[in-house]
Amino acid sequence: MSQRRPPSDPEGPKGDSTRSVHGGERDRRLSDAITVPIYQTSTYTFGDSAQVRAYQEGRTTRDEYGRYGNPTWRAVESKLAELEGGDDAVLFASGMCAATTLFLAMLPQGSHLVVTSDCYRRTRQFIRQYLTKLGVETTVIEPADTQKLAEALRPETRLFFTESPTNPYLRVTDVAEAARVCHARGVQVVIDSTFASPINHRALADGADLVIHSATKYLGGHNDLLAGAAVGPADNIKLLRDAVGVLGGVLDAHAAWLLLRGLKTLSLRMARHNENGIRVAAWLEAHPKVRRVCYPGLASHPDHAVAARTMRGFGGVVTFELDADFDATQRFLDAVRIPYIGPSLGGVESLIEMPATMSYWDLSRDERYALGITDSLVRLSLGVEDTDDLIADLEQAIAAA
Repeated sequence: MSQRRPPSDPEGPKGDSTRSVHGGERDRRLSDAITVPIYQTSTYTFGDSAQVRAYQEGRTTRDEYGRYGNPTWRAVESKLAELEGGDDAVLFASGMCAATTLFLAMLPQGSHLVVTSDCYRRTRQFIRQYLTKLGVETTVIEPADTQKLAEALRPETRLFFTESPTNPYLRVTDVAEAARVCHARGVQVVIDSTFASPINHRALADGADLVIHSATKYLGGHNDLLAGAAVGPADNIKLLRDAVGVLGGVLDAHAAWLLLRGLKTLSLRMARHNENGIRVAAWLEAHPKVRRVCYPGLASHPDHAVAARTMRGFGGVVTFELDADFDATQRFLDAVRIPYIGPSLGGVESLIEMPATMSYWDLSRDERYALGITDSLVRLSLGVEDTDDLIADLEQAIAAA
């Protein structure tokens, strides 16, 4: 057991940067050190049998074993709860672990799940390969279509799960409307907010029941850790905390400390990601050799109105199609000098990839195209480099292709 305080002091600071720096930490220090230490331990000892009994009877709050709690984790969890506006948070070994643990904990046998089509491929793979073995049925709908969502709900539906923005086309869900539709039928709403971060969108405030993150991305921000998180009301988080204690997908203390360090600059980094995203997206959309650009900050995006109304920034991921074939698109990737070719997103370094050769290599061309993954599709995750340098680099790479 561990004692948890409310996610935010109603009289305390409200600014994103102040919460990013100080949230969850001021009551976690056992010395005068300004940073929370790494509690690199697998177990916690008791002074005598009376302490054991007091712990088991709930008369004291402390840690027992490393799979159930760690003071470094709790500092991160408290900070995330403050940033998202939730009662509590729980950490996982990865974003994928957060999603799979949530599904296993919240979907009983014979229940029904609604997800969106433009969703992380491995999440859909888990649903297809493993949830079906538990008798869980799934309906896939187009992103951001709340009418289709209403039609998909059944008496046995337990969850609606979507990313917002989605990967790779950055579709944005009207979370408040989705919550209204779902809650009227007793269905909970889970938003994977990895692409938004709590700086750009707080889905809990719009009515979501849970928010999850691949903390590997924007939250960590430095391409040096794997982690996942879920944030929400206390009862849902307790359910997930109990589940991860059984399933074992816990986060290493050192990774938690790296995440804590990264979170302190989240608001500052997101400001640059947002600036780079909108400027590069607008530049690409005006380029004669770019067929289309997917970025919710552009008026051309199908969900721009929802994004402009509900988000405070649109992030650093820009997906676009070159007016080129497969080989020319590869030449473009090989010609860029600032972004590294690689998967993932949200770090200080820019990354670029062709989904056709990175995430969907094992599919045939026809299978890829059925999912919208064309030969010239590029996903660019902009870091925090200077915008003018990034644009100049993309310009020379397009010319070289």
